Amino acid sequence: MKKSILLISILASIGSAMAAEPLELRAAGSLKAAMGDIVQAFEKDTGQAVVAQFGPSGLLRERIESGESVDLFASANMKHPQTLQAKGMGDKVQAFARNQLCALAQPEIALTPATLLERMLSADVRVGTSTPKADPSGDYAFRAFELAETVTPGAETRLKTKALQLTGGPNSAKPPKGVNPYAHVMKTRQADIFLTYCTNGRLARKEYAELQLLHLPENLAVGADYGLLVIDERARPLADYILSPAGQAILGDYGFAAPR
Repeated sequence: MKKSILLISILASIGSAMAAEPLELRAAGSLKAAMGDIVQAFEKDTGQAVVAQFGPSGLLRERIESGESVDLFASANMKHPQTLQAKGMGDKVQAFARNQLCALAQPEIALTPATLLERMLSADVRVGTSTPKADPSGDYAFRAFELAETVTPGAETRLKTKALQLTGGPNSAKPPKGVNPYAHVMKTRQADIFLTYCTNGRLARKEYAELQLLHLPENLAVGADYGLLVIDERARPLADYILSPAGQAILGDYGFAAPR
């Protein structure tokens, strides 16, 4: 009897210690503000600590593949978590949010959604994107360039050739601490037009109010599905919280749409 009580006590202690260990979350940089609020609410409701790190989804995937201990991965696309799942990590990838590609433009550029492609093709207009493969935002921008080919023959090659890959890569310059990277790129005049998520654009305009933020025209519109992968079951409650009405409401406050 005493041995049984001792065993129960030991198991309870181990369970408490495991619960006390912070959950390791890795999430797309575009989720930093929204996911920060979600983590804060989750910690308050559950008492479970979470260590969150944010960055380009492709680079985060590479870190996880290299052996970094991560419990939950929230990617700005479905491909990167599906790649990990195919290698035996986690059970399934769940869509948890949706975003859209927008264009940020300097204040002085005369621009409407209808004239966006024409202006991006202009020789005197510098077009910025994030880095394809490393950051899904860059992949989505290049997808918009592919769609441009159906509107203006030759546009895809011209845009991919001239695009300045300014953010999201392993060697991309970092903005000052606490400064929105897209506001920084535009304030420092590194690009005239920059394609990024609409949610990123909203945050950039909080720091650089004069920026123009435009939705892409329908013939260039690109949507982004965000995917969630539970790598360790300890993180299941956090994943469920992100998918819950409370978590979805926070994402909605930052401009994310519910998954389809």
